[in-house]
Amino acid sequence: MKKTKIGYLPFYIKLYDDAYPDIRAPYEAYMHKLIGMIEERGFEVVYPGEVCRVKEEFDRAAAVFNADPEIAAVVTQHLAYSPSLESIQALLSLRAPIIVFDTTPDYELLKYAETEDRIMPNHGIHGVQDMCNMLRRNGRHYEICAGHALHSDVVSELCSLCRAAGTALNLKNSRIGMVGGEFEGMGDFRLPDDVLKRELGVETVRMTEADGRKFTHAVTDDEIKAEIDSDAVNFDVRAVNDSAYALATKAGLAVRKWMEANELNGVTVNFLHTDTAGIPKMPFVECCKVLERCQGYAGEGDNLTAALVGALIRTYPDTTFTEMFCPDWAEGLILLSHMGEMNPKLSMWKPVLRDKRFTYNSCGNTVSLSGCFKAGKVVLVNLAPAEKGFTLIVTAAEITGDGYPTGAYEAEVQGWFKPSLPLPEFLQTYSKYGGTHHSAMVYGGDVNEIAAFGRFMGFETVII
Repeated sequence: MKKTKIGYLPFYIKLYDDAYPDIRAPYEAYMHKLIGMIEERGFEVVYPGEVCRVKEEFDRAAAVFNADPEIAAVVTQHLAYSPSLESIQALLSLRAPIIVFDTTPDYELLKYAETEDRIMPNHGIHGVQDMCNMLRRNGRHYEICAGHALHSDVVSELCSLCRAAGTALNLKNSRIGMVGGEFEGMGDFRLPDDVLKRELGVETVRMTEADGRKFTHAVTDDEIKAEIDSDAVNFDVRAVNDSAYALATKAGLAVRKWMEANELNGVTVNFLHTDTAGIPKMPFVECCKVLERCQGYAGEGDNLTAALVGALIRTYPDTTFTEMFCPDWAEGLILLSHMGEMNPKLSMWKPVLRDKRFTYNSCGNTVSLSGCFKAGKVVLVNLAPAEKGFTLIVTAAEITGDGYPTGAYEAEVQGWFKPSLPLPEFLQTYSKYGGTHHSAMVYGGDVNEIAAFGRFMGFETVII
């Protein structure tokens, strides 16, 4: 996975350089130690080349950060007190979100109170307070974590916020393909393409019938054979309709080539209209492989959830598209299912590739994968259009070990989801906040970290 890139903005005061020119070196050394701790956790840190003290230096640093569109967040650290009016305009100009790292080098102070040698290195906290007041007064969102780097979880908390900011940048950089247009009458996640672009930065690229035919024609027999040979290794292949299997593979490879040609990082496929998109079969298996490649996917023309899944899966590879299908009131469970789309890496057993009867459009029968989501702790994430803006719903849950190798019903995906609340209360709360019927599910995700992603995006964020 590509490293998340963050900017690191150090604060100081020129007054101290003028009065005590020799004291700054150990403060800078500690700052570089902290940067090293962040880099050890898998991040790329961009340092502006100087400790900032006055407006011109802060402006130069902001220009460095704003010139790099891959910077997901700017982390601030006060090496000492720094007057906020020197930095506030530069901070307000930042394209990336702000994360305040409120820390000092010494863990203990009281036992050394008879001397003054611990005061100068450890008094940056009131500079943080000065700055945060100005950010809040100017309506600029920021996240903050405070603590000692070696005696608390503050560095882990900081990195968690950086990952959340990286996920937000992923969403803003989404390019989502749409095959077959929208599902007629399905309204909960539907938004015009221009609204998604304006509000979230999500760009939608629609496959035309000419596109579908062009890229289908470009698929060779050798490519189809190689893909089917790969399937034999990765899946439990039980398909017997060789013609339908080959055409479905050809359709999937056509979608893959089209995605590559358009530099897409996600796709949504409406099974009702794959025939009018110029491809020969509904490519269920390729939809699963999209997720396996850490790209976004959602069904039924849902470019919003495809973008959400794509943003999350680039940060958390064990992510999938899913849908709540049926309640089991007696067991307090929800059946997660869809027609044939899941991240195959998350199956309890080797997914079964089989013939699938398909009568929803003129393409006819196809093939699909079936499997059961493996047991584990998960976070369900839903992005719902609201009266104003969006609501991000985040909830921790468990996938139980229940399931059947043949699927809950023939040739379908299944998973048994146990919410953190009693089932009636969970369903009531979920729909109270307008949760849509398509979601992302993240294995091993952190609720608070994903909620921070929502705040970085400016969403109303609800933890159930």
